[in-house]
Amino acid sequence: VQLQAFGGGLVQAGGSLRLSCAASGGTSSRYVMGWFRQAPGKEREFVAAIRWTDGGTRYAESVKGRFTISRDNAKNTVSLQMNSLKPEDTAVYYCAADRAVAVTTALYAYDIWGQGTLVTVSS
Repeated sequence: VQLQAFGGGLVQAGGSLRLSCAASGGTSSRYVMGWFRQAPGKEREFVAAIRWTDGGTRYAESVKGRFTISRDNAKNTVSLQMNSLKPEDTAVYYCAADRAVAVTTALYAYDIWGQGTLVTVSS
């Protein structure tokens, strides 16, 4: 499976952005799809994940209530709707796939990664 993330950009604090991750070349319906982010000088961290089969989700505490992860089976795409953005949400966002059943937040569990897309939130 290959992953391609897109949708990043520059937005003012309080604004919204929608990221998408297109999966191709494999049976992504068996995977857990996750979004991670890495801010300058910081480690990559978990943001949200969704199990493709039943839509089960998990979120980082820092984004609960503001971000929503979803999947589109027809388009083989996972999206991250980001609302009420804050300057601290500024980071490169990566989508990733985990060939497992449990929806995990652990970075090491994800073995397929797409390229990142930059999100910049201005104050």
